[in-house]
Amino acid sequence: MSVTMLTLILLIIMIAVFVVSSIFLKSPDISMVIAGVVIAICGLIMFPELGSPVRYLVEGLFVNMDLAMLFIAASIFINIYSNSGAVSTLTRGIVKYIHNKWLLMIIMGVLMLIPGALTGAGSVSIFVLGGLVDTVFSQIGITKRRRTVFIFFFAILSAAAPPINLWTMLMTAQANMPYVGFTWLLLIPIVIAGAVCIIYCGWGAKQDKTPEQILAELPPETPGMTWWRIVLPIVAIIILFILGLYLPWGLPVLGLPLMFILAAVVAFLCNPKKTTFKEYVGIINNTMEQVFPLVANVLSIGVLQSAMAATGVRGLLGSFCVGLPLVAIYCTILIFGPIMQGCFNYGVSVVLGGPLIFMFNTLGMDVTVICAALSLIFPLGDSLPPSRIVGRLACVETGEKSYLKFFAAALFPMLVLGGMAVFMIVKPAWFAFLY
Repeated sequence: MSVTMLTLILLIIMIAVFVVSSIFLKSPDISMVIAGVVIAICGLIMFPELGSPVRYLVEGLFVNMDLAMLFIAASIFINIYSNSGAVSTLTRGIVKYIHNKWLLMIIMGVLMLIPGALTGAGSVSIFVLGGLVDTVFSQIGITKRRRTVFIFFFAILSAAAPPINLWTMLMTAQANMPYVGFTWLLLIPIVIAGAVCIIYCGWGAKQDKTPEQILAELPPETPGMTWWRIVLPIVAIIILFILGLYLPWGLPVLGLPLMFILAAVVAFLCNPKKTTFKEYVGIINNTMEQVFPLVANVLSIGVLQSAMAATGVRGLLGSFCVGLPLVAIYCTILIFGPIMQGCFNYGVSVVLGGPLIFMFNTLGMDVTVICAALSLIFPLGDSLPPSRIVGRLACVETGEKSYLKFFAAALFPMLVLGGMAVFMIVKPAWFAFLY
């Protein structure tokens, strides 16, 4: 039997094991690890020269360790900053002084982009701001279903927004590309799709409560919370980003995790509340519980990625993608990209994104633009089973009972974002001026 046929058998085994594990365990993360271990063992049986699979399975755990550390550090910063009362005070100030529905929705959308953009996870945006957005929007006449669509859509936009886009990071790491030049390529489509979502969700809504009534239902103000206490932690992280970008030789290499820890220290110093050491320990414990699924996801991706690379499965997928007609890719990427995101979460960057980047690179196309476009398509799958992480969280936050009706309502803004991304893939040279 040929090597290609044996590798194809390994691919079928991997898919079958993943599907069965997902059905019984209800966890894509554990399922990816099990699939990686199974194909590693089967690969050793078919190709004894591979040697013990333990080595590359352990190596796989450390492939994305830097991303896991980034998740943890950024989430600690966000939660300490939120616990200080800065987020609720900022929201109350916006409601108090801004009475125009559209301007209020725009500001809420921008605020929702920030936590996910700083952590790479849209779920963090829902944890930090989902409840406040739901409360404010319910008072200005927006229906529960449209509120759910808004929270979900801006959560996935925040995950795709710069500076931290994990799909792009994983694809560039796999393709040995520098993670530079993506800011405007990601930001402009996000702004356009976000504007469409705001109009779609806010059209026809009538505000039937006064600002005073809305403020009465928001969390109370934090005594001593001033504007400089709100702004300083954000300014600190922005300054650290800029210094790292424009003075790379004048500063020691801090790294994003340490930058967020330093910003968390600033947020700690700006906290006007008398928070005890025990309470801060509780915040960190809650943060670890909050980000554990995300950390487990990126680590399990590394295990599966290492097993696929060692057994040749990744190479087989890459060869298959290279052999596909371009028209077939253009027509199906908006279907298979989100579906695989629903199955593998960030692992879609390895299973599908990496091979596509290699394929487009062999055709001489601008892979920076294509990489950005793919990372705009993949987040759409966070509304699809088996994981549907962000969609499920949005429904829980607003109390939306019918997931199918929510999904149908969210299709329009999702198709707008997906359509722009497909156009970027078809005509990447037209967007090269953005980086």
